[in-house]
Amino acid sequence: MKKKILILDDSESIREVVLFTLEKDGHEVLTAVDGKDAMKYLDGRELDLIITDLYMPNINGIEFIKEVRKIEKYKYTPILYLTTESQQSKKKEAKEAGATGWIVKPFMPEKLLAAISKILK
Repeated sequence: MKKKILILDDSESIREVVLFTLEKDGHEVLTAVDGKDAMKYLDGRELDLIITDLYMPNINGIEFIKEVRKIEKYKYTPILYLTTESQQSKKKEAKEAGATGWIVKPFMPEKLLAAISKILK
């Protein structure tokens, strides 16, 4: 089933890989370069999932997750964060901010799709 997914990452190559993977799987994808840029999509439109990087300029992933969770419409929208961090403290910080789960970069497209499928059941 086609889902609307917002991805934000300051790395163009990561955005392109995620975009290609998700579109190939039949999803509609919106992209942003950082949390500040992504805020324009939090305008009441339906979003089935948000995938965010952790380290970005302007508004980083943790700050963005906190902002998303303040908006009633998106309070329960699943959020996956992509990160190079595998430290438990960073995972805990993201979870406390409201992240649903995480994927460690670099990732295999199949692993990303499996995680999305699991979250969007």
